[in-house]
Amino acid sequence: MTTFMLTDTTAGKIAAQFTHLRHQMGAPAIGMVLTLVVVSEERHQYDALRAATEAAREHPSRIIVVIKREEDEPIRLDAELRIGENTPGEVVVLRLYGELTEHADSVVSPLLLPDTPVVAWWPGAAPDVPSKDAIGALAQRRITDAKGFDDGGVKSLVIRARGYARGDTDLAWARLTPWRSLLAAAFDQPAGKVRKGVVEASAGHPSAPLLAAWLSERLGCSVKVSESAGPGLTAVRLQLAEGELSVVRTDARLATLSRPGQPDRNVALARRQTSELMAEELRRLDSDEIYEAAVKRFARTFKG
Repeated sequence: MTTFMLTDTTAGKIAAQFTHLRHQMGAPAIGMVLTLVVVSEERHQYDALRAATEAAREHPSRIIVVIKREEDEPIRLDAELRIGENTPGEVVVLRLYGELTEHADSVVSPLLLPDTPVVAWWPGAAPDVPSKDAIGALAQRRITDAKGFDDGGVKSLVIRARGYARGDTDLAWARLTPWRSLLAAAFDQPAGKVRKGVVEASAGHPSAPLLAAWLSERLGCSVKVSESAGPGLTAVRLQLAEGELSVVRTDARLATLSRPGQPDRNVALARRQTSELMAEELRRLDSDEIYEAAVKRFARTFKG
């Protein structure tokens, strides 16, 4: 991998340097399927870039990391470029100083790959309405992560749910994929009408009310959230006429599925790393209609 540093530079010089490095290494830009713009604080950038790079092994990308630094300093743009065999695509880490922090889109726009989708990801703090943010407006998909917020996530998720626009999503939703798949499979056999349900999770876990909203939307009944000792999501319990259908997580890898009239069985329900969540989100670049229905119901019904 080749790393190249540019200090007090411009977007034009960065683009030219990428072209030079590609020709020098014989690594043309073809094969990259999207541009992933990661808007991160300095304290989150290492983990965010690692997750983005791992996800890019499945989706070769130009990864642009935007770090806004001190606003009261003179205007300056520093860049770190990475390209090579160990990097699936291209990476540029941008550090913006001074008034440039208010115009990140003007720096990012010239670096977007032509004729490819753009995805924006905020691994930590994110705008209240991502679609109206300058960076978010450049993207077809906008990914936030309520779990990355200092307030525990649910409050931030509510704000973004009420400002939802098509193309928005949150990693709190991606974390639910194994739960949703397992619960859907549990109804492959006739189970009768669900009367009510409860999702159990640690206090403030943002995925819990999303899962409850999705279940309420799909089952047409009330599904509430109940606090548990955690960690994270611990159980879903659905009341049927014949008894209880439940999924209870026993550790970080397994859960127990119980159905009325059938023996309990252990099922895989592993917690996933951020890179796996990002890879899942990058597989689809259109709007997620199932998430849209769930998040809109969550926005309507959440109380707190």
